[in-house]
Amino acid sequence: MIEKHFIEELKQAILTSRYNAAQLVNHELIVLYLKIGSKISIQTKKQAWGSKVIEQISNELQKELPGLKGFSGTNLKRMSLFFNFWKDSNVIRPTLSGQLYDVENVKFNGLYTGPDNEGPEFGPTLSNQLKDPFFSISFSNHFLIAANSKSIEEAIFYIQKSSAEYWSYRALEYHLKSDLYSKEGKLPNNFAKTLPEKAGNKAILAFKDEYLLDFINIEEPDNEDEKLIENEIVRNIKKFILTLGSGFAFIGNQYRLMVEEQEFFVDLLFFNRKLQSLRAIDLKRGKFKPEYLGKMNFYLSALDDLVKQPHENPSIGIILCKEKNNKIVEYSFRDFNKAMGVATYKTSNKIPEQFKGLLPDSDTLKTIMD
Repeated sequence: MIEKHFIEELKQAILTSRYNAAQLVNHELIVLYLKIGSKISIQTKKQAWGSKVIEQISNELQKELPGLKGFSGTNLKRMSLFFNFWKDSNVIRPTLSGQLYDVENVKFNGLYTGPDNEGPEFGPTLSNQLKDPFFSISFSNHFLIAANSKSIEEAIFYIQKSSAEYWSYRALEYHLKSDLYSKEGKLPNNFAKTLPEKAGNKAILAFKDEYLLDFINIEEPDNEDEKLIENEIVRNIKKFILTLGSGFAFIGNQYRLMVEEQEFFVDLLFFNRKLQSLRAIDLKRGKFKPEYLGKMNFYLSALDDLVKQPHENPSIGIILCKEKNNKIVEYSFRDFNKAMGVATYKTSNKIPEQFKGLLPDSDTLKTIMD
C-alpha cells in the first residue's frame, strides 16, 4: 500500500523542481535582456540610430529566427532603457559596495564594457539581499520599475517588495502610481508608546501616510459622502485591500459592537495576519479633528474586550480623513494608550477617457445651471 506522505514528498519534489526551473529561466532572460539592452544602447550612441533602425533590427531578427517572440522594436527599446537605468549604479558596476555586493563570492554582478568595448561582461555578484529578488521578478515588472523610479534606492525598494509579496504587473503599477516608496512607514502614529517594540515596528511598515482610492470618482463630497465612500470601498473591496498592503482580511463594514445594551458601529474592520491584530478604520470626509481619537479609543477598547482572541495582539485604529495637520495629530495622541494612526486618502476625480469631450466641464455646468 502506498503511503500518503510518500506521494506528498513526490509532489513537493516536482513542484520545487518546476519552481527552480522557472527561476533559472527568468534569471537567464534578465541577463539576456541586459546584454541586448547594452548592445543596442552602445550602437545607438555610436551610430546615432533612430527608432526606424530599432524596428529594422527587430524585423531582421524575425527573418533569422522565424517565430521569435518578445523582441519587437518596442521591447528592444525597453531593454535599452532597462540597461541604461542600471548601468551607472553600484548595483551592476564592478565597483564593490558592501551594502549590495557579496565580496566573498565574486561570480556575477552586472555590466561593464568588455575588452572589445562592444558589450558587457559579467563581474562580481549581487548580495543575496538583492540578487534573489532581482532575478525573481519578470522583465515586465523590471521595465515598469526602471521607467518610473526616480532613484536606484526607489527601484530596489520596489524590486524587493515585488519579489517578497509576489506582486503582479497590475499590483506593481498601482503601488508605483500611489507612490508607496514615499508613503510607507510615514503614518503619524503612537505605535512606539502603545505597542511592544517588535509589533510597533511591523505596524509602522504596514501603514501608509496616504491611500490612493482611485476607484472612487467624486469631486466635492457633501455631508453624506462618508457613507458614499464607505459603500464604494465595500463594493471595490479587493482594490481597497490592495491599497492597504499584504496580509489584510476584510471582516465587515458597520461592524456592530454591543456595550451595555447600546449599539456602536465601526466603519470598516479588518484583520492583519502579519500583525495578528484587528484593524479598525473610521472614515472622515474633512479635516482631522482631535475628538476623532476619543471615539476610536473607545472602539479599540471594546474590540480588545469583546472581539480580540487571547493569542492576538492589541487592536489598531486608523482615522482615514481627507486632510490632516501632523502637529495637531501629534498633540492629540499624547494621552491615549491605544494604538492609533491618522492617514489621508485621495480619490479620483478624472473623467474616464471614453467620456472626455462628451460632458461639459464643471465651470460650463455651473453656467448652464445658473
